[in-house]
Parts: sequence; structure tokens; C-alpha cells
Amino acid sequence: MRGTKRDWIFRVQVHKLEKNEVLYVVGNIPELGAWNHNQAVQMSQEPGSRDSPMFFDNNSGEFYSDDVHDNAGEMFRDEDNEDGQIFSQKVALPIDVDINFRYIVAVICDSNGTKNSAKTLVIRRWETHMIPRIIKKNMPSNITQDSLPDPDTFGYYNGYCKIERGWLTDETVIQFKLFNNPIKLWKNRLQNRKVHIKMTPVNLDRHNSLELQQFGGDCVDDSLSMDTQDIIDQPAFSITEIAVMSDEEARFKIQEQFGRAYHEDDFIIFNVAVRYPEIVAYLVDYYVYSSRCFPGEPPSHIGFSYILPSTLQSSVGLLTVPITSTKHRPIGQLTVEYVVIKSIPDYPWDTSISYAKHWEQRWSGLDVGHRGLGTSFQTKNCANVRENTVASLKTASHHGADMVEFDVQLSKDHIPVIYHDFYVSISLKRKKQIEAMDMLEIPVKDLTLEQLHLLKSFNASSKVNNMEINYFHSNQGNSIDNHVSLELDQHVGFNIEIKWTMQLKDGTFELNHPFDLNLYLDTILKVVLEYGRNRKIVFSSFNPDICAMIRLKQNKYPVVFLTQGVTSKYPTYHDPRCQTIPMAVRHALAADILGINVHTEDILRDPSQVKFVKDSGLIIFCWGDDNNDKATIQHLKKLGLHAVIYDKIDEYNAKEVKESIFLVDARENQKALIALAQCNQTCSSQPQITSSLDTEKDYYMDVDKSQNMITTTPTTTSLASFGKNSIGGDSMYPISTVKLPSTCDHQESKEISEMAKDFSVCAKSLGHSLKTKSTSGIVYGQTTALPEIYGEDESAKDCL
Repeated sequence: MRGTKRDWIFRVQVHKLEKNEVLYVVGNIPELGAWNHNQAVQMSQEPGSRDSPMFFDNNSGEFYSDDVHDNAGEMFRDEDNEDGQIFSQKVALPIDVDINFRYIVAVICDSNGTKNSAKTLVIRRWETHMIPRIIKKNMPSNITQDSLPDPDTFGYYNGYCKIERGWLTDETVIQFKLFNNPIKLWKNRLQNRKVHIKMTPVNLDRHNSLELQQFGGDCVDDSLSMDTQDIIDQPAFSITEIAVMSDEEARFKIQEQFGRAYHEDDFIIFNVAVRYPEIVAYLVDYYVYSSRCFPGEPPSHIGFSYILPSTLQSSVGLLTVPITSTKHRPIGQLTVEYVVIKSIPDYPWDTSISYAKHWEQRWSGLDVGHRGLGTSFQTKNCANVRENTVASLKTASHHGADMVEFDVQLSKDHIPVIYHDFYVSISLKRKKQIEAMDMLEIPVKDLTLEQLHLLKSFNASSKVNNMEINYFHSNQGNSIDNHVSLELDQHVGFNIEIKWTMQLKDGTFELNHPFDLNLYLDTILKVVLEYGRNRKIVFSSFNPDICAMIRLKQNKYPVVFLTQGVTSKYPTYHDPRCQTIPMAVRHALAADILGINVHTEDILRDPSQVKFVKDSGLIIFCWGDDNNDKATIQHLKKLGLHAVIYDKIDEYNAKEVKESIFLVDARENQKALIALAQCNQTCSSQPQITSSLDTEKDYYMDVDKSQNMITTTPTTTSLASFGKNSIGGDSMYPISTVKLPSTCDHQESKEISEMAKDFSVCAKSLGHSLKTKSTSGIVYGQTTALPEIYGEDESAKDCL
């Protein structure tokens, strides 16, 4: 009956909760928050012990155990329960709809520090199965008179585990990077001593802090001097983690009581999450162990440094602070690089799905068009269509590209545009013959989108005579908005490279960039999130900090780290994470991103590195001029590369049928689904088919409705247009919003009808070409020790 509800008990078991972490359940109906994490239902930890059966009193709405009924108010602790803690909550749910839901681990905080303000959740971990948990409609209540239902296990569903770290909702993360031997101690007695370093956030505002009241106020920090036992104010919500770019310590974890020893050439990252960074300082403590210390004996506290919030004015920077002894004398200095990562303000996040760590096992050896059809400014073997334009991207898609790669940066008026170089060369005189002295280089960042449309331009790296004079019209200056996405087939994936200036090893920068990095990324990400829809999209960047920032700023699309590795073709970057494949792998693990995109020269020199990357649970792409050869492309695919990025895909693509793998998958899935639906109508006596269809149907792509009309509209596009149609490349212009036409291929419909007409018996229908996995596909990069297997998560076949 419509409007009828029944009570349902959600129960879940979780291991190793940190301080203040609580379980929540969120789902697709208003009673469970409608996928809004801030409206999720909080769960309560059950009293009792794991050896006592739990019961639910319908009258009081409380849990009790026969063995501990008198102590029902006491919570059992995780250390007393090897199986973890159990959380539960009773909710009245509608009975006439399917209910999808997930469990999340979060910390609840006051939203702005004022009384009676709304609460906000800081997401620590959450379940990200492609098909969420489900309660089928018309299913009776799971509450019985005898006992409670068995608890779910957090992260485990349908035979496999899928847990991911949260994204930034209300908090700010500051990462402090220590490398190139940043600790300098001046005293002779401290030379050649192994120094342990620990970082602790300190609240500078002792008054009017509801957070301090909420989480306990003053606390004694056991990392401080054992002699003084100093008391400091810690921010109510703060989480400090540490990762070291080594094979054993690459993933972030809570730091030890006395920190971690700094060894020569270490690369250490402190990851500090706080909610009010403007009133938080960072205390750095230094310890040295005695050469004759006994086991368990604490180290000596030799000094400390303070990093004040006033010194963290920009999103990225370099600091040098003094090291002060416990007797308040300077004994050295600490040099540290930092990056401030802010959440995207007021963005309506939802927890319905995440592709951030998802990759299908069959997505191997994908063909990716470099800047569309390829670079067009080289003196030899260049593409016939201008690179990074809608025309180039469309041509690549017509020739079977699974994805197209293009470069994005911001114009002066903060519009994301598709252009590779940091500079554009313009001619000073209108004449056919252009000399090098007649051209002027102007940074793209100093020109508005309108100016880019009007300019007569040349590529900055191709200052050659007799170049064709082009304007920023249909083939130049694309902006990434809806226009680009609509122009390209929806089944062609996007590999969006975020351009940003890099510091070289000699200390110089590729470009002096005026944009704030958080504003820069927020502007691009908002456009992609708005217009990307269900398209397969992967972000990439040569800047390791940008990769980490994109991963933390959004919960939908995956990220791969671009690295040039060991090469003499390009100048070496300052950051060691950019210099070798092993360092790139460690950064990818620390940042919890999908994988890395390596320079092919590195792979051809040492093919064993492909196995190293894949054994680390990462996806691996490759790029480089070496890829522009048919034999090399096939060799790389045989090595197991998940994607190969190359020029002139119209010439080098070896596919017999020039179609994206995502289009092929969608068509096969659509045919199978329609066949099952038609069979189900004739076999209504088989309820299990209806159940399977209902579970999966929302996750198949409607190929008929997704067919794009291929047009010859101008390619001058902004990034906003990319989400809905297409994307330009070395051109710059905004993209408009257009709804995809619902056209249907008559021949395909005929094939579907012929395929389904013979399914008179349901048993036969289950033997047709419906795609099932005979072997489990690996889900890469999970935060659990168990192997991650797709199991029955068939919706994953259409998601990135």
C-alpha cells in the first residue's frame, strides 16, 4: 500500500574506529538522507559483548542482552572485542520502493562554532560499491521477536570489499613536505644523530570554541617534553597522519608518540586535517634517543618549532622556521614545503556512486588520442587537424579512440580553456610572411577568453616561417563547458590533463602563475562535475600536489599521476616524486589515486616496471613520442599497459571496428538487458529474474538515448561545454548546454528483437549472451588487506 512503512534495523560491524568516529547510514530515500551525507542517519553502538545475543525491545526502542541487561548502558570497547564494534539504528522505511544504502564512518562537528548551528559530517571512510546495498520493496521488517538480524560487515558486500577514504566536506588539509635533508642542526653534539620529528596542531583561540567543549578541551600531549608535561590546546577536530615515500610506509597512518626518525634523503609528508586553519598553528617537536638507552626508554626532547597560520597565506609555499631548544636558544632550522587543500565551498555532494578507484579488468590496452588526433606543431609527422580542438577530438573518436587526452588551464577571466602551452605566440603585423622577430609570446593566463578568440596566434614552440595564420574561431581556443561534451560521442572517455607550472631542479619555474591553486582547481572541477555526467573521465597532472588535491576535493572521478621518469629529453623536475616510477607509485599510494601515467621511454628501458606498478594495485597508462609507432603500441599492450596515449590515431589504431570499448560494452549490455526484460514478461513465474533485473537496470547505459548527432559546430569551446558534449584542445572557448537527441538505430532494434524472440523459456534466457564474469575482476587500490573482487557487482561494467 502506498505510504505504508515498516521498521527496519540497520546493523553493521566495524573494526578499529578512531577517536570520535561514528557509523552512519545514508540512502536514496529522504528517511536516509537522499544520498546527502549531512542528512545521513547516525547509528548507536550496541551495549553488551560479542558473546551475548542481542535483543530489541519494541516498546522502549532499546537493545539488551540476557547476560548484561543490568548494564545495558555500558558500551563495549573495540579492544575487548576482536570482531569489532557493532552499531545499529531502527528506521521506519517505506515498503513500496527499493531502498539503496551505504554505510559511512564520519566525525560529527558543529558547522560554524556557534550554538544551535547545523551539524556537518567529516567523512573518514565510506563504502563505494558500484551497486549499493539494497532492501527490496515489499520486503517485510527484519525485526523479529527472537533476536536481531545478523550485522553487516562494513565495506563487505556481494562477496567483495570496497572501502575508500573520504573527501573534503568542511575541513581543510595542510600537507607539509620534508625532503632534500630539511633539518639543519648547528650544535656539534647533535651532528650525525638520528632525529625523530613529530607534528601536532595547536589551537590558538582558547576562548569561545564550541569544538573544544564538544571534544574535551585541553589535553596533555604525550609528545612534549617528559620533564615539563606541557599542556596545550589541541583543535577539537584534528587528525595528523604521516607517510614516507618508501615501499613500506607509503600509505598515510597515525604518527607514533615520539614521531618518526628522519633519515638522509627521506621524503616525509605530514597530512593535517583541521576545520579552522586560520586559528591553528603547528608544533614540530624534535627527539634524539641516547646511544646507550634501554628498551622502552623515552627519547630526549631537544627542541621545537612553530609554524604559524599567518605564514600559510597562499595555497603552496616554502617556509624556513627556527628550531628552538628546550632552553629557548636557537639550535637549527627546518625548511618545509606546504600545500593547503580546501574543500570546494557549498558544493552539493552526494554519496550515490563513486568512480574514483574503479577500473574494469577488461579495460586494458585502451587507445587514447593524444590532444585528439595528435600534436600539430611538430615539423615532422604532425597531425592534419589542429591539436586540442573539437575537430581533432571528434576525428580521433571517429577513428576508434577509447579516450581522448587534452590539456586544460584557466584564462585571465577564470574560464577553463583547452590549450597545451603556457604561452601563445602572436604576430605583430598582418602579413603572410611571419618572421620570428614579428612574434610576441603572451601567457595564456594573461588573456581573456574573448581576447583569445580574437588573436592571431602561433604555437610558442614552433616559431617557424610561413606558418598559416589562424584565428581563435572554430579551430582555436576551446573552453571546456557543455559544448565540447555535446560535440563528442558520450561513450568516448576524457583524459583531462590539468596544466600547472612546475619547478625545475635548477630552481626555476615553467611559469610564474598568479592564480591561487585552490581557486584554479575549484573552477575547473566545478565545470567537469556539472557537465561530465556519466562519461568516463580521468584527471591527470604532472604536479603531484594537484593529483592529491583533486582526489581530496571531489568524490566522483579518478586521478592518475603523470611522471616523466628518467629521461634526457626533458629537464628534471624539482620534486623527487616526479623523477622515477617507484617514487610515482609511492605517491599514488599515499594520495590514494587510481594509478600513474608513465613516460614510455622508462618502460621500454625496463619493462619489469609495468609488473611493479600493477602489483602495487595501480592502473598504468603511458605517454611519449615513442608511442607513435604501430609495433611499439602493440608491444606496450602486450606488456599489460591499461592505456596507450599516442598521436595520429587515425593511422596507428589497429582496431578492426573503429569504436570505443565503452560503446561496445554499453551496446552489449543494452541488448542483454532488453532480452532479459522481454523474456521476463513471458516467464513471470520466475521471480528471481525480476529481482536481478530490478537490481541492475538503473546501471545500464541507454545506448539509443546516448547516440550523439555528429555535427560540424565551431570548436571554440570552454571547459564547461566539455561535460555535455565535446572538448577543444589548443583552442579556447566555452561549452554550452545541449540535451542529447534520443535517436534509435533501426538495425540495432531489429537485432535485439531477433535476439529475444526465441527466448520462450526463462532457463534458456539465462544462457544467452548476457555478460557475466567467469573470473573475478580486480578492483585496484583498495584500503583493505583482503583481495578486492567484483563478485556480482555487474553494474561496474559500465562505470569507470
